[in-house]
Amino acid sequence: MASRNFTPVNQIRLTNVAVVRHKKGGKRFELACFKNKVMSWRNKTETDLDEVLQIHTIFTNVSKGQEAKKSDLLHSYKTDDEQKIIVEILAKGQLQVSREEREHAKDATYTEIAKEIADRCINPDTDRPYTIAQIERAMKDVHVSVHPTDSTKKQALEVIKTLKESIPIARAQMRLRVTLPKAQAKDVKKDICGMVSIEEEDWVGDALELVCVMDPGRYREIDDSVRKGTKGKGLVEILETKITREVDSVLQ
Repeated sequence: MASRNFTPVNQIRLTNVAVVRHKKGGKRFELACFKNKVMSWRNKTETDLDEVLQIHTIFTNVSKGQEAKKSDLLHSYKTDDEQKIIVEILAKGQLQVSREEREHAKDATYTEIAKEIADRCINPDTDRPYTIAQIERAMKDVHVSVHPTDSTKKQALEVIKTLKESIPIARAQMRLRVTLPKAQAKDVKKDICGMVSIEEEDWVGDALELVCVMDPGRYREIDDSVRKGTKGKGLVEILETKITREVDSVLQ
């Protein structure tokens, strides 16, 4: 008699398959998922489980098609609600990938972090931007390690701190236009002047317009000060997200 075990993924010849494995209560449980959707679900950019799961079945071994026993699920997860169990496995389980896939993900993350830094930073000695290739070389020089599953933005901010030990690098400043109603202009200007460098100041009708340069890290603080100080009547506009010196040729 033929075995009742089956391989749901391989039988339908799908190649974009990832296994999420979770160990609980001394048992191993697995889900058959789409590779490019697991991280999207964890990052909350994908919320539809139908787009994440190859099949709504909990296995002990996906490759052999061995389904988990309901009694084992109940013992390990203290519930017979398979939907809740699937969500827990997706959230807490380990995504199984090959060494080649890990290396590819690591390389891709490395480049994404370098791009994030190049988009945010300049050489403060020249006010010129860095290229992605320059940042990648600098990262390699200081032996930066990256984590494919961590936030690119979070890692980029940490890497910037490390790069400061080897190259001149700083967050590029932003240029804003701040519009303040006449009644609150004096007080709000006083509140924010310690956080910005005012380049231009002019009255337009009954409003004071300030063109300012600031560190991007203080944007929210400035926006809050203007909103609260003017009771929502003031306006903060971003004119430039990254101020750099104009150059005639692309840096290599």
